[in-house]
Amino acid sequence: MLSPISRRRLQRFRRNRLGWVSLWLFAGLLLLSLGAELVANDKPLLLGYQGELYVPALKRYTEQQFGGQLPFQPDYRSAYVRQLIERQGGWMLFAPIPFSADTPNYDLQVPTPSPPSASNWLGTDDQGRDVLARVLYGTRVSLLFAFALTVISVLIGVVAGALQGYYGGWVDLFGQRLLEVWSGCQCCTC
Repeated sequence: MLSPISRRRLQRFRRNRLGWVSLWLFAGLLLLSLGAELVANDKPLLLGYQGELYVPALKRYTEQQFGGQLPFQPDYRSAYVRQLIERQGGWMLFAPIPFSADTPNYDLQVPTPSPPSASNWLGTDDQGRDVLARVLYGTRVSLLFAFALTVISVLIGVVAGALQGYYGGWVDLFGQRLLEVWSGCQCCTC
């Protein structure tokens, strides 16, 4: 499957303990941020009501479907909605962090921004939103942007290098001068 050279490179990388552990930590962080809705969400991951299963984290339901009066999506964390569901023998399974990135915590005992507590592990920001949930969702955006930027840069670089290599001459010379000017402008305030 792997060539002998690739196997040796992989073994050498595994011997670099810090690099190997960092790779697995980064992979775990990436998976955690990609599945942020499963870790931090203000809607239940799974809801049982009158013998049926619902997935509010993935699909929108109205309050009327659970015995309420409004035709809007309910606030599943409110006492009223909990009573509606539990009255019919229903149950809700929430994520470990019961807040989304933009969900304010209205049950704070201290003014915002609040310090870490049992309900907000890293505290809240100035608008009462959970900081840990915002970090998870923000990490996903940052990592996906970095991956997209890397892929686009590689594609542009490969195409430019291939054109310079194929045509050579003036195309290569012009491409190299353009690259030198671009690199020079990155260092100064052009």
